[in-house]
Amino acid sequence: MGAIFQSLGRTISAGVILVIVLILAAGKGINYDYAWGAFVMRWLHVLSGVMWVGLLWYFNFVQIPSMPKIPDEQKPAIGKVIAPAALFWFRWAALSTLVTGLLLAGMNGYFGALFTFARPFTAIAIGMWLGIIMAFNVWFIIWPNQKKALGIVAAEADAKAKAARLAMLTSRANTMLSIPMLFCMVAQQNGGLGL
Repeated sequence: MGAIFQSLGRTISAGVILVIVLILAAGKGINYDYAWGAFVMRWLHVLSGVMWVGLLWYFNFVQIPSMPKIPDEQKPAIGKVIAPAALFWFRWAALSTLVTGLLLAGMNGYFGALFTFARPFTAIAIGMWLGIIMAFNVWFIIWPNQKKALGIVAAEADAKAKAARLAMLTSRANTMLSIPMLFCMVAQQNGGLGL
């Protein structure tokens, strides 16, 4: 059993196997139809979103506040190893969340609400727009500025400092937006709160 937890790949594989076991255990109780496909897409969307928002909150609740407490000689480990790896998963989780969310919206007929905010899909429309804004921020503001701040692309010291600040402020904006976004997503699944 310990060997499973010695490797992230084996741990993830074991999780997938457990899902397959659960599906097989359900046996004939599953109708592999449109509803099943929508469920699987929703599960993939939530899985991606957990990684995305989890990393967003890691940056804002743990990494950023901890940086001033880390001795200067240890900071390169964050900037050269941990942050680039976290940002890799962060931006691809954002894209995966966006793509699976848009596919799910198409499957459930939510697209019209994106532009009309028509009831009963107002909550999901607001949540989708917040998610789209957040994904845009990840790919077109946070990531380009983090590349400068972390030295992945060449930049002068002034430009690095400005880029780090803009990336941090945009990440904080995404943290703020994640709260009503998650509220709207859950609200839609639970009656929409009359929105």
